[in-house]
Amino acid sequence: MANWPSGDVVANGIRIHYHRTGGNKPPLVLSHGFSDNGLCWTRVARALEKNYDLIMPDARGHGLSDAPGEGYDDEDRAADLAGFIQALELNRPALIGHSMGAATTAMTAVRYPGLVGCIVLEDPPWFDEDSPRARPRIDFDQIIEQKSKSLEELKAFGRNRAPTWDEIDIGPWAESKQQLSPNVIAAMRRKRTPWSEVVPHIQCPALLITGDPEAEASASAIVTPQIAERAAAMNPNIRVIRIDGAGHSIRRMQFEGYVRAVTEFLAEWKKRA
Repeated sequence: MANWPSGDVVANGIRIHYHRTGGNKPPLVLSHGFSDNGLCWTRVARALEKNYDLIMPDARGHGLSDAPGEGYDDEDRAADLAGFIQALELNRPALIGHSMGAATTAMTAVRYPGLVGCIVLEDPPWFDEDSPRARPRIDFDQIIEQKSKSLEELKAFGRNRAPTWDEIDIGPWAESKQQLSPNVIAAMRRKRTPWSEVVPHIQCPALLITGDPEAEASASAIVTPQIAERAAAMNPNIRVIRIDGAGHSIRRMQFEGYVRAVTEFLAEWKKRA
């Protein structure tokens, strides 16, 4: 595990735990997906820490952050992230989010545009209500069962479930499953704000990274080419890059292509900022 400093801040009334690579570099805040934690970004952080100060918070109910009984909508997590940015006195940082964290990131850009420099969205939960992807993709009973397993059992399960993942991704993934609060699991069954009501209001440069919706069902990407095309048509601030051979966890399945896309986008944004 990387030996990065960690800390806690109070934001939006709760304690948020985070890890940070540090240094006098442009800040880059990474928001993880459902049931993960901040250190699930470890491989990406190692690849980017030479040029960026990577900050990896645990979302509410995840990792070592507080797990209140309520407040697990995208709006709540966006308020958390905005408060987190303010608590650390970050000046319009770039934000990257995956899945649930991508929805948080997009909502933060919409609700708190003055706090955000640019955003990268890795396969956000963008689908129409009549889409097959609107049906539950998460086995909540399995998630609950995982909390009772040992760390080594979870690592073995993770390796079997995702044999193409790098070993560096397995440890944080396994640990995050033990840390997940049941409060989050209950809230994930609720409907979220439709993507079409969020996309038109993103004012900053945005990179939407999509994968392959035809991948194995349990790991397939959420955003279809049709949704990506509609999102880009709704908002000229959005650029779309599809990475073939990747399912929902794009960075874990096609790491080099993912890092290349993110690096090029951030470099271009820095030139224009």
